[in-house]
Amino acid sequence: MRISLLIPILLLVALVNVAFGQSIGLTVDTTKPGPKIHRHIFGQFAEHLGTGVYEGIWVGKDSKIPNTRGIRNDVVNALRALKVPNVRWPGGCFADEYHWRNGIGQKRGVTLNPTWGGVIEPNTFGTREFMDFLDQIGSEAFLSVNLGSGTVNEAADWIEYITSEQQTDLAKQRAGNGRPAPYKIPFLGIGNESWDCGGNMTPDFYLSQLKMYARFVRNFNPAQSGDQQMLRIAVGPGGGEQRFVDWTETVMKGWKARQWSWDIEGLSLHNYTVINWEKKHSSVDFGEKEYAEILKKTLEINNLLDTHIGIMDKYDPEKKIALVVDEWGAWYAPMPGSNPGFLVQQNSQRDGILAAINLNIFARRADRIRMANIAQMVNVLQAMILTDKEKMVLTPTYHVFKMYVPFQDAAFVPVSFDAGTYGHAGIALPRVDAIAGKDKNGKLWLAVTNLDANRVADIDLKALGMTATSASGETLTAPKVDSINTFDRPRTVAPKPVSARTQNGALILNLPARSVTVVSVD
Repeated sequence: MRISLLIPILLLVALVNVAFGQSIGLTVDTTKPGPKIHRHIFGQFAEHLGTGVYEGIWVGKDSKIPNTRGIRNDVVNALRALKVPNVRWPGGCFADEYHWRNGIGQKRGVTLNPTWGGVIEPNTFGTREFMDFLDQIGSEAFLSVNLGSGTVNEAADWIEYITSEQQTDLAKQRAGNGRPAPYKIPFLGIGNESWDCGGNMTPDFYLSQLKMYARFVRNFNPAQSGDQQMLRIAVGPGGGEQRFVDWTETVMKGWKARQWSWDIEGLSLHNYTVINWEKKHSSVDFGEKEYAEILKKTLEINNLLDTHIGIMDKYDPEKKIALVVDEWGAWYAPMPGSNPGFLVQQNSQRDGILAAINLNIFARRADRIRMANIAQMVNVLQAMILTDKEKMVLTPTYHVFKMYVPFQDAAFVPVSFDAGTYGHAGIALPRVDAIAGKDKNGKLWLAVTNLDANRVADIDLKALGMTATSASGETLTAPKVDSINTFDRPRTVAPKPVSARTQNGALILNLPARSVTVVSVD
């Protein structure tokens, strides 16, 4: 009789554990602060592609959409809340066909954008407009110069035009176009994907070009010297295949053997979460299987980073060269009815979780990864913001970036936990992921992602080196893994307040299924 009663009780306990999630121990060690999580890993990317710039940012001074000098106010206000550290512009593949003189002055050159949809490029959003946009959102410039179809001289002239304080002809031209004072350019990308759309170059040929651009494309702003100097970022790998391993080897070996006359401070890396380039996953109306497949794929960046960081460590053990992941994110099939060259896709709770996973991965390698740029900022690929004429909506990815603002320039703090396992359709994933950091004021922040699509997770939180008595912040979850925000229903996926509860002297943080949670710990 006792046995027969015990079995239903055990089954009931098991069902409760499945439904409510078993407690997961998580320890934050505040006695061992690590490297700085550079704010620049939260960078953005704006390419002349689809409606990413035209409509998404630039509507023109005469537009009925509220704007400041042609730049739409709603987008600016939303981006200011993210404290965007840098914006990469004008591309991307577009950068290697961009000729900057078409985008200055009163009369702009009207050209084509053959890479992205074959549409007209009016060049009404050029150098001055981009710099004005940065001022409005409180960000810094990451310029990509045209190494593919341009020349060293063209790139050198552009940076002189932008940065020279001395009254050269180019500086006078800038003043005549409305900007007497020089601009600052903190970051310079020397080419883009030169192994593919940027010129199909061999590693050795690119290295020969890199040396010339790094030598002659100079920043003349007197405020940019010493630790404020412009950082030059070389084209790096786009995958883990042998040709990309050879590329990283060639550039890093060349840098190691460099002469005094040239240098770089960064090496880029591009990685998109794509399973099949010929038949990409949909960004809408998918199920748990597709959710798990995409998250498994995005986690593969761990091995990719370790491969190329290993090569960098061989030639640069002091980690002088930053790894700059200046294109990353999910790339799905174009939305039905859209121009395939515009890369229009929706943004779901899956993408919010994907964003958190990648940001955590970058943070754990903060000693080498000191900059990153998600692709892209508005209306393209894994965007922060979607617009349709005068309408605007914030995506789940936007909300994750906003929740992660406290980690900008925070000191990395070690976290230990049993990640557990979430499984579906034969795919095994970690159930939870977490990072922690101390901000400039000494406040401890914890970010925990529950990848499990079905089970809540109770986190049993302990903090070494401090007495933790409370934790509060926000959590982002959604009714389904494919839930999205639309112009009609803009808050289907939106952060909600969350607090830890105390239980037997411990802090217990309840994580909903398929969620991202960020809390401050006091």
